[in-house]
Amino acid sequence: MTDRQPAVFLPHGGGPCFFMDWDPPDTWLRQRRFLEAFPASLPARPRALLVISGHWEERVFTVQTNPAPPLLFDYQGFPPHTYRLTWPAPGNPALAARVRDLLEGAGFLTGEDPARGYDHGVFVPLKVAFPEADIPTVQLSLRADLDPQAHLAAGRALAPLRDEGVLIIGSGNTYHNMRVMMQAMRGGARGPVAGGDFDRWLTDAVTQDDPARRDAMLAAWDQAPGARDANPREEHLIPLHVVAGAAGADRGAKTLEDHVMGAVESAFRFG
Repeated sequence: MTDRQPAVFLPHGGGPCFFMDWDPPDTWLRQRRFLEAFPASLPARPRALLVISGHWEERVFTVQTNPAPPLLFDYQGFPPHTYRLTWPAPGNPALAARVRDLLEGAGFLTGEDPARGYDHGVFVPLKVAFPEADIPTVQLSLRADLDPQAHLAAGRALAPLRDEGVLIIGSGNTYHNMRVMMQAMRGGARGPVAGGDFDRWLTDAVTQDDPARRDAMLAAWDQAPGARDANPREEHLIPLHVVAGAAGADRGAKTLEDHVMGAVESAFRFG
């Protein structure tokens, strides 16, 4: 028997942000400390991690089957040392097969990628949270249509993994309008943070007592106040939908609210 794992949505920052010097130096400190403390909040050590990152999209839900994934340095213009980071967590082909079975059992077409490595939406936050890199980890793609209903349904199909000791992690950002954030950063991030209206709406949606109401709100996320300012394209938000689908009847809670680069970023947990 294993302890039931929660389903969580974690902000992964920007590029290799946790491994760089910034001005001001505490720019990413709150998120880093949140990630460092995260493992201690779990009911038990996870048997494995299943990560849905905002940086992998495929025509159908596609699972990584590489037993020893390398790192994909899928960012540009950062210091040379950030392209020498390591995080040698093993893959888990058996878990990958289980993920495909669950999704196909729910009527989804699936694929597999035997060569893919971990993108920075996986290794950047998890190198902070799990620096030993000793928990088997599998990445699952988003479906390229980014349909919120489909991603909620995929999460529901994956929910049994939580009772099998698998920690389901959505990795993205609740605010991902980089143009606005870079403008705020260049201007010293003065004035009110961007994304406040959307963050308040999203927090209300995630923390609904009724999971059907929660899922209905998330399915119509783009009608929320400030939705398209916060996410001009939704690939960094949709991992939350998979996590919410996997939540079942568990009520969500906000576990982090950070104001960084002139915007608000939040983390959420179910269970």
